[in-house]
Amino acid sequence: MHASEGIHAISRCFFGTLAILCITACFIGDTASAAEAKPPALFALGVISGAANDLSPAFSPDGRTVFFTRSNTSYSFILVSHRSGDRWSIPEIATFSGKWKDLEPAMAPDGSFLIFASNRPIAEGKGAGKGALDGVYNGKTYPGGGGNLWRVDRHGDRWGEPVRLPETINSNNGIFSPSIVSDGSLYFMQPDKDNGTFHLFRSAYQAGAYQTPVKVSVGDATTEEVDPAVAPDESFIVYSSRHPQQHDKNRLHIAFRRGSGWSEPIDLGDVVNEQGSNIEARLGPDHRTLYFSTNTVPPARMMPTLPQASHALEEMQVWANDNENIWYVSLAPWLDEHRAP
Repeated sequence: MHASEGIHAISRCFFGTLAILCITACFIGDTASAAEAKPPALFALGVISGAANDLSPAFSPDGRTVFFTRSNTSYSFILVSHRSGDRWSIPEIATFSGKWKDLEPAMAPDGSFLIFASNRPIAEGKGAGKGALDGVYNGKTYPGGGGNLWRVDRHGDRWGEPVRLPETINSNNGIFSPSIVSDGSLYFMQPDKDNGTFHLFRSAYQAGAYQTPVKVSVGDATTEEVDPAVAPDESFIVYSSRHPQQHDKNRLHIAFRRGSGWSEPIDLGDVVNEQGSNIEARLGPDHRTLYFSTNTVPPARMMPTLPQASHALEEMQVWANDNENIWYVSLAPWLDEHRAP
């Protein structure tokens, strides 16, 4: 479920030339200039990007394991898949997921822990209860649609039990989209107290504790910002932005560290931003590849031939059905041209 757009069975069938795409590796070249940026490509079509909503990939540092969200209107699970050569394994529900609506895993840069959002009940303290967490944002109440951030630690090749982050982070029931940087500081999104629209926040991690979150200085009073993907060294941030009053679509932007603040955000343009939702920005393990989700589908052909219609049906059954799919694109054009000297 993506909090600002609503919560959205993998197809195991491979069709003709789609089988080639299903085993595509997750990285692409990054030699273009910004003016020559290449369009995004689908990630692991038919295996990870499938018929359900697939979003928010979180890679292990070596790039051989990925956790991601798969959801529909009833369920939201965190799945895990492993890469052998250029093939990704059939995803399985992560050992720490499957009971509640879990979503948006974020990997620590050293791979030692994950932080994810969930509607699982608060175990103790203020607001504790046994039922799923309700959410209040965008001017509405969403029964069972709340989100708090939880941490799960890796122990060798196993994962422990999730632990809810402290009230410093989970100050309300609309905390989503974590991003972890090298010093342990945490970026996330939460709703504005006055109008319920989402903005980005950063909580510094100092002396083993999260500090009071501070709003990230991107966007303005007319915009909503969601889904931060922050470089481990905090040299740049990619996120989605829109103008809620204009009823426009989320578009991906990048901003660069300038002293203690951020540069003017740069829209990644129509080559990257699809006609759909453009949400859930994440960085690959090379920190130069952007992953995001969109519900864009191929445009219709006028009077398709029978082979063209059959191909469209095959795509529809695998991925092109208005649900979210994971795409990837190189950020090298922007990183090479706009990073501070």
